[in-house]
Amino acid sequence: MHDTTQTEATSRTTRVLLVDDNEELRELLGGYLTRFNIASEAVGNGAAMRLALAGGHFDAVILDLMLPGEDGLSLCRELRATSDIPILMLTARCEPADRIIGLELGADDYMAKPFEPRELVARIQSILRRVRDGRDTPRDEPPSQLRFADWTLHSVLRQLQAPSGLVVPLSNAEFRLLWAFLERPRRVLSREQLLDAARGRAIEAFDRSIDLLVSRLRQKLGDDSRNPNLIKTVRGEGYLLDVAEIR
Repeated sequence: MHDTTQTEATSRTTRVLLVDDNEELRELLGGYLTRFNIASEAVGNGAAMRLALAGGHFDAVILDLMLPGEDGLSLCRELRATSDIPILMLTARCEPADRIIGLELGADDYMAKPFEPRELVARIQSILRRVRDGRDTPRDEPPSQLRFADWTLHSVLRQLQAPSGLVVPLSNAEFRLLWAFLERPRRVLSREQLLDAARGRAIEAFDRSIDLLVSRLRQKLGDDSRNPNLIKTVRGEGYLLDVAEIR
């Protein structure tokens, strides 16, 4: 029998699954979420998570990075391969590389422990609002490819083709980041805008995970980070893609 904690809200508009091996934290968050009409079920590992998801509907999953057995990143990858359910990852580690991996695997947001429970509620509400708005807003069919500075980005294949014809592999986050730049050429995009495009949100003002993503994208574009020609840094504001024409 797996360890679960059930919390029922009087008027349930949202139901989340909390996956964390800290029983005390599960009970604390479950009680706090109830105050905001968020019903929750809490489990302590990946096997229990699968049982819970198979047995009921959830609007979002709150997933701890450090779990016994299967870690949160592998579970995030598994969830994203089979579902578009919103995922908010929790971690006691604050390394930007961990956040980038989480974004690339499809997490919608990332929070570092310790955190204020009220902030968790705000993050859940924000994620669900973005998901709802995205579903309600009709989207134009994206072009099959975009060409810029002799490079070609293929939207269906999610591939970047170099001027030489060589295919340069991109991670999911790198593809979404480049697409965001191409949609707004020669416009400064803040770190928060770019993290949102990469499927996450800015976690703290000093968060530098987007800087690492931009650096990796520059490398794949052959752009010198010390004197870039394509993706330029606008100090104190963000980044812009400096291309004359996109077709």
